[in-house]
Amino acid sequence: MTDRLAEYRRKRDAARTPEPIPDDTSAEEPMQRFVIQQHHARSLHWDVRLERDGVLVSFAVPRGLPRDQHRNNLAKHTEDHPLEYLEFSGEIPAGEYGGGRMTIFDRGTYETGKWRDDEIGVTFHGDRTNGRYVFFQTGGNDWMVRRMDPPEPGWESMPEAVAPMLAVKAAHLPVADDDAEWGYEMAWGGRRVIAYVSGGRVRLLNADGEDVTSWYPEIRPLGPALAPIEAVLDGEIVTLPDPALLERRRAPKDSAAAKRAAERTPVHFLAYDLLWLEGHSTVEALRYAERRELLEGLAVTGEHWQTPPYFSGGGQFALEAAGAQGLAGVVAKRLDSPYLPGRRSRLWLAVSA
Repeated sequence: MTDRLAEYRRKRDAARTPEPIPDDTSAEEPMQRFVIQQHHARSLHWDVRLERDGVLVSFAVPRGLPRDQHRNNLAKHTEDHPLEYLEFSGEIPAGEYGGGRMTIFDRGTYETGKWRDDEIGVTFHGDRTNGRYVFFQTGGNDWMVRRMDPPEPGWESMPEAVAPMLAVKAAHLPVADDDAEWGYEMAWGGRRVIAYVSGGRVRLLNADGEDVTSWYPEIRPLGPALAPIEAVLDGEIVTLPDPALLERRRAPKDSAAAKRAAERTPVHFLAYDLLWLEGHSTVEALRYAERRELLEGLAVTGEHWQTPPYFSGGGQFALEAAGAQGLAGVVAKRLDSPYLPGRRSRLWLAVSA
């Protein structure tokens, strides 16, 4: 009988990895269970594993299972895994095969529609994953996976592009009697971008709709950091002081440290609005204050990205704070304003310090 776990064991050192390494294939009664593991290895991906004939037939899916019918996602057929992997999560040591953090994204049972050498059709019944999917071979270990069922009611696909809403220049802050009806953000003076985060990847479009993702490699890890969340974020690319970089710049001008510091100023993405989240557009359905509340709940905080605070009321304080930081001013936004893509509206006011 063929040892279906031979390749699995060959790739792993039981003395170094916490992964289960059984001696042989499980003989327990088949239950058609599945597990999906979020795997932060060399590149983020999701491992989809299906119980079959005493092992877990496994696929590495770089962008995860598609959540609507409008796209096919790549799936790489990998070696069979032992059934003990249904419960595995943990840190695979660096340098080992698949090194990185692995967590359980979802698990449950599935029904088989078809199971051929080149096509597998299943219906998932999990906590987070439900519906019919088809895995189909395109060549060798390269497969694709497609969702066959319609998405959940109310689902909207992530938009390909959203034109940013623009503020009207104003000479003064809103009148004092209306101050509490406005939220105030710093006018950062950066490059306006919309960030599309999906499948652990991020795509950045500038205000003209041009793809500028390659310009800002520092922002690419935002995708894995937010995964599995999918969202569209409005914000700016700015440069902020980096204490370590400033320290290197104090080095003698002809030193290697000074030369490295001069090569590139680190950038940051400041997210200050939320336009789409997990299959639901927020531009018309939610007001500015509601969108900000959801955005802050996403915890967009990292080495090169953050959600800057806004002031609900207190326009004069915000304007003075902007001036003290050397910023151009503030952007006042009605707390009850919808997001109006591509439009310049007096619901948002740009006020100079």
